[in-house]
Amino acid sequence: MTAEFTGWHVLAEFGGVDPQLCDDLERLEAALRKSLVAAGVTICDVVHKQFEPQGVTILALLAESHASIHTYPESGDIFVDVFTCGSIGAGATQAVELLQRELSPGSVNMEVIQRGHTSRRIHEPVGEGLTRVWDMSEVIVDTNTPYQHMVIAKTEQGISLFSDEDRQSTEFSQLTYHEAMLVPGYALAEKLDKVLIIGSGEGVASQMSAAAGATLVDHVDIDQLEVELCAQHLPYGYTSADLAEAVAQTGPIKMHYADGWDFLANAEATGVRYDMICIDLPDERVEDAQHNRLYEDDFLNRCKAILADGGVLAAQAGCQTMWRNETLKRSWTRFHNLFETVVPYVSDEHEWTFIFGTPKAIEDPVAKMTTTLSTLPYRAETIDERAIIRGAIEPHALRVGANVG
Repeated sequence: MTAEFTGWHVLAEFGGVDPQLCDDLERLEAALRKSLVAAGVTICDVVHKQFEPQGVTILALLAESHASIHTYPESGDIFVDVFTCGSIGAGATQAVELLQRELSPGSVNMEVIQRGHTSRRIHEPVGEGLTRVWDMSEVIVDTNTPYQHMVIAKTEQGISLFSDEDRQSTEFSQLTYHEAMLVPGYALAEKLDKVLIIGSGEGVASQMSAAAGATLVDHVDIDQLEVELCAQHLPYGYTSADLAEAVAQTGPIKMHYADGWDFLANAEATGVRYDMICIDLPDERVEDAQHNRLYEDDFLNRCKAILADGGVLAAQAGCQTMWRNETLKRSWTRFHNLFETVVPYVSDEHEWTFIFGTPKAIEDPVAKMTTTLSTLPYRAETIDERAIIRGAIEPHALRVGANVG
């Protein structure tokens, strides 16, 4: 198979077909042959089988691939499968549409799948029974690290990173995402000298924090291979040279390949305190998942214990859409139970809500953030004062449904 190979695979279900037609081998074969020829494909051979007491299977070998029908007279159903490749690729769809005219089903359910090297897809889970399909024009990395299935690929949103089928970042939207996750926290923190980043393997969060004035940015990620591959292949975040410097710990960014939980324990024991801690990990799962422990109370309490006076904990807290907000409600409740001041940032140009908590009681945190924003050394491109005011209004479901207190 060459890199140029492509094909169309059509899977169809015809319902409500005359039961007598479903058991008529000659008429079915004639209809299939007529439809294939009219669609412009080349029939090499046809084999068939009449079953007892009823039912028919017909398989056509095509120069372009294959076609088949399987019938169930007892229910009036016919299952159709046509795959064609090369210059006649779209003939598969036409053949099925022509066969539909010949057999006159009462209902049709058809799915068209493009196949080939240039038609890879990732089906990202969005909600229960709901997925988002990413078309990948070129797969750059497809590997299993010790901790996840990692894909870097070219998509219509630029070079994109996927972890266990979840989109983590794209060239098109990563700045919007990372600024939403960090800038409100920079503005809420009393000062910004020491920052801890947990996760965020691309390196954008670490570099942004250094640009915001931090003299120490500890970057902790357990998956060394993922961080290295991101530096090699993503056009944002670390370059390989940047990462080498961070690993050598010769600049403000210091890379630590370690478990976040263990790193926090060591930090608490040594007495280090951070002005901001950012948790940027794969999404918390509604179901049990190994990394969920890094979103739960014990982990958040450990983060809180090493915050400096006026320090802020920031976390990607889930999606605000009503069909995917269960983990957001969990995070909202946890933060309110742990911190005196909690501020959300609901991104209006991305699909995530970020939560910022500080043990310090601030009477009007949004006013503090909008005042501080213009004084930050880092100049945000996707967030201004009005965005912070709007983003700090929590989704309705959090105001009326989350268990706080």
